[in-house]
Amino acid sequence: MQRQGVPPGAGPMSTRIYHNPDCGTSRNVLALLRAAGSEPDIIEYLVTPPSRQTLESLIADAGLTVRGALRIKGTPYKELGLGDMALTDAQLIEHMLRHPILINRPFVVTERGTRLCRPSDLALDLMAPDLAVSLDKEDGAPFLRDEQATGDNPDFVAALLDAGLPTDDLAEAGRAFFAYRTLSGRVIGYGGFERYGQDILLRSVVVPSADRNKGMGRNLLALLQRRAYDQGARQAWLLTETAVPFFKRAGFKTVAKESAPQTVLATRQARSLCPVSATLMTRAIAF
Repeated sequence: MQRQGVPPGAGPMSTRIYHNPDCGTSRNVLALLRAAGSEPDIIEYLVTPPSRQTLESLIADAGLTVRGALRIKGTPYKELGLGDMALTDAQLIEHMLRHPILINRPFVVTERGTRLCRPSDLALDLMAPDLAVSLDKEDGAPFLRDEQATGDNPDFVAALLDAGLPTDDLAEAGRAFFAYRTLSGRVIGYGGFERYGQDILLRSVVVPSADRNKGMGRNLLALLQRRAYDQGARQAWLLTETAVPFFKRAGFKTVAKESAPQTVLATRQARSLCPVSATLMTRAIAF
């Protein structure tokens, strides 16, 4: 069923998606909701924007700041000067109501909570962990569900060794690692990060050779950065010898090593585990 707004008294158990049919991420999320057995209320927010109260509730319930709910790409963000950090939340909300294209998408509301589902895999956070459906994204890449992994996981260690990546510091404190599974339950890769305030060092990102060039690494990387973003990270750094083209396609830029914060340069990865010939790359984390 499609609705152009949320009427007063709408049932809290109703699943809703604030949808832009021209957005691939939004279409992927809607397809996933339907594959999971839900026929959500579809609210095309560009046609009928949410009320101020609804928008503020969506942002708060999703655990975001108002600025974190702004969309930059393909919007009048720069023309309106919304990068000015002096703007208040109320001023930003006013701009979003006047120009609903500034509202990031898609927001999904279910009985399990509210999420801004970027990347689209985040919709799985709102679904049963044992969900079993057969569905890929529009580009043919699989949806990925992530789970916490430990540094002593033998499959994780073996995958890193096979890719020639360091393993000596996996058990040390301050690292977060994840395993990534398809909806069928098959593990297709691992990744992790060390967080230092708003900076993270991405590390231990690996997809077995048999699963490369299928979009899995790109999706894994986006989900990994989103988990770091939700912990407060805003800038990602990494060191690589062999994967510069892959990370460039993901929006990372090569920079001089002295440009990295001292917290990143002081990590074991930067000081000793990665060879001096490794390339330093970085990008802002934004969704």
